[in-house]
Amino acid sequence: MADLSEVNAAGVDFAVVAFREEGVWQVEPIAQQRIEDIDALSRELRRWPGDGGSIGLVSFDEDFFLLVRVLGPITRLLLSDVSAAGDWPVARSALEYLDLPVVDEEEQAPAGDLGIVSDLGLDAMDMGALLDDDDLYPDEMLGDIASRIGFGAQFDQAVEVAAP
Repeated sequence: MADLSEVNAAGVDFAVVAFREEGVWQVEPIAQQRIEDIDALSRELRRWPGDGGSIGLVSFDEDFFLLVRVLGPITRLLLSDVSAAGDWPVARSALEYLDLPVVDEEEQAPAGDLGIVSDLGLDAMDMGALLDDDDLYPDEMLGDIASRIGFGAQFDQAVEVAAP
C-alpha cells in the first residue's frame, strides 16, 4: 500500500508557500511529497519564517484546497470542502487537526478559519463568499486569494513552476 505522502502527492495540482521578507512577498513551490498531513505541511511551512510567518496554498485534483498559515508554533488552516475527507488522507488530517468529525456529506462546505488572512486584507465574510462561488475551481479561488492579499503575480509564476 502507498504511504500517505504518495496518495496525497498523486493528486496535488500545485503546492506553494507565500511569505514576506522585509515587506516583499515571495512565493516558492513546496515539494509535494511533504504534504503528508497537516503536521508535516506545517513543519515544511516553518522553513520559511517570513515577517509574520508563512502561508501554504495547496490545490488537490481540481477538487478542494488547503490554506495553511503558520507563525511560530501556531498553525491556522482552512479546508475548502469537508467532503474531501472521504477520499483524501490530508483532508481527514485537516478535520482531525480542527477536532471535527469526518462526515459522509455530499454537500460542499468549508471547515476551519475563514479569517485566516483577514489581517492581510481578505476578511472572513469575503472568504466565505469566495468559497460559495460554485463556478470557481480551487486553483482559481487560491489565485483570487493571492491577488486580494497582494501576491497574485508571484503566485501565478510559482504555480507554473509547481504544477506537475
